[in-house]
Amino acid sequence: MRIDIDSYREVLDTLTRNKSRSFLTGFGVFWGVFMLVALMGGGAGLKELLQQNFAGFATNSAMVWAQPTGKAYKGFRKGRYWHMDYKDVERLKISVPELDVVSPVLFSNDGTAYCGDRKATISANGVLPVYQRVVEPKMYYGRYIDEADIRDHRKVCVIQKKTYKELFPGGGDPCGKRIRIDNIYYQIVGVDYSSSNMNFGGEAGTTVYLPLTFMQQAYNRGNAVDMIAVTGRKGVVMSSITDCIRQTLARAHTIDPTDEQGVMVFNTEVLFQLLDNLFRGVNFLIWLVGLGTLLAGSIGVSNIMMVTVRERTTEIGIRRAIGATPRNILGQIISESIVLTLVAGMSGILFAVLVLQMLELANTEDGILAAHFQVGFWTAIVAALLVSVMGVIAGLAPAARAMSIKPVDAMRDE
Repeated sequence: MRIDIDSYREVLDTLTRNKSRSFLTGFGVFWGVFMLVALMGGGAGLKELLQQNFAGFATNSAMVWAQPTGKAYKGFRKGRYWHMDYKDVERLKISVPELDVVSPVLFSNDGTAYCGDRKATISANGVLPVYQRVVEPKMYYGRYIDEADIRDHRKVCVIQKKTYKELFPGGGDPCGKRIRIDNIYYQIVGVDYSSSNMNFGGEAGTTVYLPLTFMQQAYNRGNAVDMIAVTGRKGVVMSSITDCIRQTLARAHTIDPTDEQGVMVFNTEVLFQLLDNLFRGVNFLIWLVGLGTLLAGSIGVSNIMMVTVRERTTEIGIRRAIGATPRNILGQIISESIVLTLVAGMSGILFAVLVLQMLELANTEDGILAAHFQVGFWTAIVAALLVSVMGVIAGLAPAARAMSIKPVDAMRDE
């Protein structure tokens, strides 16, 4: 009986001595899981933030505008200036049937909008209602430019987020109120809260959309067109028809059909592909770092369990002597390994979720969440299962050593 009491006292002493080692080993697993989950959530949020730079842009869209020619052609010198007109819109509709939307745009940069004693620097864009199928607005108040505005040449406008905050710092619905731009008063019919940082014709968030027909008249632009926004039909890859778009306009204006500088076609599809490729690499790096850290933590768990088994030789030998089977010893060691890794892993998941929640709160403006940094429920479950598997693997070697201990050897060690 004396031997049993002393043996269990030794087990208690062994566990007490291993507290610091167990803590350090558990911290390794905790840090590995935290890194994996936090990097996954942070990577997803970062991708969403970057995607917002192109928010609203159709993935199969392109912008076309005129630039000084880059090649001499048919007697015309290099660097010749030219301009698009409204006939180019019809040319593209007829010559490139793969196009779905062909929308002309007019620009008026470096303007100033006034509302009472407040003012804001803006850029005015003349658009058609169909333009919202190329760059989708996020209407916070009111509506977008409609067909009646175009038909009746109405003096109405849609302002963007930054302009709205500068002209109406107190907030509230500004629809129905009037602002003055270039000595012309316009009635506000909508507020676009699009978060895109990509803008044509001015600074992001400062665009004021006007009916194209009224802008042609008010600014004496005639049939001039500054840019043509297009989208491809369903199933059409924009890069496959880019050359056709360029050649159609080049032939009409006596420009070399291969002159990519003279007829600029900005394909947004390339940007989306670049973003996707970038985050494939980021996700691979996240998994590589996370799994590497987890593996290091698992090796630490395996080492600490090996030390524990060595110090518990007497206990294990006594258990074998009183009838414990190798399977019982195996289950004990592996279960201890799983518990150690699972507790540390779940703590790492909870802490990562807390940190990601704080990131979301830091990226909330006007009650609107800028990006989702949290990981999904099933992602957390997979991480927990992964930690459990790591615990089983980490406990295999110590369990094998424990099963090899014989009662005689344990008594001799005592």
